[in-house]
Amino acid sequence: MSEKTFSTVITCMDGRVQLPVNEWMQNQYNTPYVDTITAAGPEKVILAGAASEVDSMKEKITISCDAHGSEVVAVAGHHDCAGNPVGREQKIEEIKQAVEAVQSWGFPVQVVGLYVNEKWEVKTI
Repeated sequence: MSEKTFSTVITCMDGRVQLPVNEWMQNQYNTPYVDTITAAGPEKVILAGAASEVDSMKEKITISCDAHGSEVVAVAGHHDCAGNPVGREQKIEEIKQAVEAVQSWGFPVQVVGLYVNEKWEVKTI
């Protein structure tokens, strides 16, 4: 692919967060398509989930990179998450740690952290 058309996001399964995160990725990285990997509290899954869950995420990132040419992966957490109900500061720290973990997986991509606040606005961390 000569033109970047895909980006990737690991985000919550909560439907309220997916649209703002996907639109942010499309606008920020000029990628019309966003491969979306979901989990309840994805930062918690990355940091302390079962090996099978983490392996599944890695497999999906591989597909996104190899088949779709994605060059960026975002880890997105959000306010009012039922899967990881922690305060804002802890959530942001966990997202930062999850970004480091994803970077350690060795994919040739940029990895960024995103936090979606109570107004459903996407902020980089």
